[in-house]
Amino acid sequence: MPFVRISLHKELNEKVKNQISLCVHQALMQKFLIPENDYFHIIEELDANQIKYPKEYLGIRHTDRMVFLQIIAGSGRTENQKRELYAEIGKSISATTEISINDIIIILIESDSYYNWSFGMGKIQKLTHIK
Repeated sequence: MPFVRISLHKELNEKVKNQISLCVHQALMQKFLIPENDYFHIIEELDANQIKYPKEYLGIRHTDRMVFLQIIAGSGRTENQKRELYAEIGKSISATTEISINDIIIILIESDSYYNWSFGMGKIQKLTHIK
């Protein structure tokens, strides 16, 4: 059920972009227990002038390789699950790409009902893996 928007510099190569998406999906499967085929991602490639950020925020330095991850997911996960998700995403992306863990911004937006989603056919589907 999570919908993921990955916004990043278009200069990054295709392999890195795909790896970021894969890392996010694997972390969601591990920490939020989503099914493998629950894979809805948009990779949004932006020019450098379209990405605005401070060089440092909250004591964290940023570079020109910023990656913004917006995850919209069903509500009900604990604070600990969210912390583990963010940690796994950061660790995995930084270990498998040239993106620094400092340059990964994650925004989680929770949707409180499956009635807020349609996965096709112009209908609301009852998701069996969401309580």
